[in-house]
Amino acid sequence: MGGNRTQIKFILLGITDRPSAQTPLFVFFLLIYIVTLVGNAGIITLVLVFPSLHTPMYFFLTHLAFTDICYSTVISPRMLADLLSEDKTISFSECMMQFLTFAIFATIECHLQAMMAYDRHVAICQPLLYVTIISSHVCWQLVASSYLIAFLSATIYTWCVFGGSFCGPNHINHFFCDVVPVLKLVCSDTHSSEMVIFAFVTINVVGTSVVILLSYISVLCTVLRMCSAQSRTRAFHTCASHLMAVSLYFGTAFFMYLQPPSSHRSLDKVASIIYTVVTPMLNPFIYSLRNKEVKGALVECGRRFFNHWQHRRVLSFRT
Repeated sequence: MGGNRTQIKFILLGITDRPSAQTPLFVFFLLIYIVTLVGNAGIITLVLVFPSLHTPMYFFLTHLAFTDICYSTVISPRMLADLLSEDKTISFSECMMQFLTFAIFATIECHLQAMMAYDRHVAICQPLLYVTIISSHVCWQLVASSYLIAFLSATIYTWCVFGGSFCGPNHINHFFCDVVPVLKLVCSDTHSSEMVIFAFVTINVVGTSVVILLSYISVLCTVLRMCSAQSRTRAFHTCASHLMAVSLYFGTAFFMYLQPPSSHRSLDKVASIIYTVVTPMLNPFIYSLRNKEVKGALVECGRRFFNHWQHRRVLSFRT
């Protein structure tokens, strides 16, 4: 496989090579994907429809939900098709585009998680300055910068991964085109590419995780000084759910991208499933459905739907 890259084809080995497990896995991951789409699209719809949710926290949350839909859609449909298909080949350009889009949305997710942690820090630690610090203009600037940084970083990742020579085996031991399994197929020296990727992953993943960690340490110190037990319980409840989502996503990302290439083993696929498939499904439940404001919006939405249905029923009886 050399020369003209448009003729290069890879073969994705997928999650498992056991035929008996492929159909049950297809059903399982299809259900997860449907829940991901419905849950995240539902959050976006609720925030757009109800003015009570037009706050910075839910502004960031709508972008997180949009990112999770895109992020999951980059991976899941191809993974589901390969579970039922004998032909698991993917062209060089398709593989490269899958990795590029995956890297963009994975990086955006890191930055959005950091923004949401900082938003909670300001809301709890500096409530009187919240409206000034987290203004609408600042929110748009933060989100726009995350998209720009993600695009630039993903472009560099992609060039480092796919810029080498492919002239040997073409089997990717993974269910999507990711850094480590693709770099293993490169014939030329990959040390410099690995160092560049490591540097940018450190900036995007470690940098945002430090912001998250410092934000929640500050929140914890502030919460412990609160006089009201009810206020402490509410703050802990909110932050604990956020930290659970962050730990799940960043923990598996650290495991995958901040260890030496020689250390990667069979658990890579499990870790990848957690941050590419499971986390996008869980985020709507962790961040939203446990919140009083979202629960109220859901109840109001159900009430509106019931009243509309009842009104249509009355009209149909009259006609």
